[in-house]
Amino acid sequence: MNFHQDAPIVKPDMLHTIWCAVNRQTRNGVDIGPEECVSVYEALKAVTINAAYQYFEEDYKGSLEEGKLADLVILDKNPLKVDKMDIKDIQVLETLKDGETIFHLETNPIQ
Repeated sequence: MNFHQDAPIVKPDMLHTIWCAVNRQTRNGVDIGPEECVSVYEALKAVTINAAYQYFEEDYKGSLEEGKLADLVILDKNPLKVDKMDIKDIQVLETLKDGETIFHLETNPIQ
């Protein structure tokens, strides 16, 4: 299982996509298909290692292993430990691409 977003219909926000998969709730708070909810862990795998596998990039992306690209985000909260309803509110503090910082919240605040 992996996830995608239909930009520009849906903003490209993977934490919101994870929130949707975990909670299966509309904008108005209506539960849709609660039996189709996935765990937070499954949702995180869907946007990391499973996505890399779909694009035949699992040898160098998707998980933290020696020899793989250091593409990752640093979050202000652990999605595995917060209330699942709060996942969409987690902030990205820093983004690294090939081991180099390309975004840092303190130097590039989101307006």
